[in-house]
Parts: sequence; C-alpha cells; structure tokens
Amino acid sequence: MEVGGEVEASAAEIEFPFKIKKFTPVACWSWDVECDTCAICRTKLMESCLRCQTGKISDDAPGENTCMVVWGVCNHSYHNCCMQLWIKQNKRCPLCQKDWKIARTGN
Repeated sequence: MEVGGEVEASAAEIEFPFKIKKFTPVACWSWDVECDTCAICRTKLMESCLRCQTGKISDDAPGENTCMVVWGVCNHSYHNCCMQLWIKQNKRCPLCQKDWKIARTGN
C-alpha cells in the first residue's frame, strides 16, 4: 500500500490463475475408545454382531435395537446383545474382569 494513493483492489478485480470446478470435502472420525472391536464376537462395533447378521437373535433379547453398543464404567465397549448373553454366565467385564456396570448405551 502506497502512502497517499489507493492501491487496494476489490475481490472482483483480482484474477486468479485457476478456477475451482469441483470441491469434494473429506472428513475422518474415530471412536473414543481403546478398541473398536467387540471382544466377545470379534466384529467391529459399527457393524452388527454375528448373531444379528445371521438373524439368529434369541427370544431373550427382543426388539429392534438389540445390537447397539454398550459401554461399561471401565470404558470397555461391546455389542449389547453379546453382553446380554455374557452377563447370564459371568457378571464381569470380559477384558478387565471388573464387576460389569453399564455406563451408557448408544449406536
């Protein structure tokens, strides 16, 4: 900028050497957990468990959202339907063996 003269150009007057024809934004995300795999059925938490994928859901776990993710107070996460079957035999977390208490559930 010169002293005493106007050198500023408006945005319409500036000519760029290239023109954007297409813009495709990309985003990444991840779970805020130690492991993104269910330790009981060994499938990803974002996918349904093996029992739900094959349609062999037991009568003990009726409902549409049986395969949502459940977190314990120990911060380990599992499929809800896998954990319901596990709790019938052992009321401890499969990974750390602490008493199982649900902290939160979600998809």
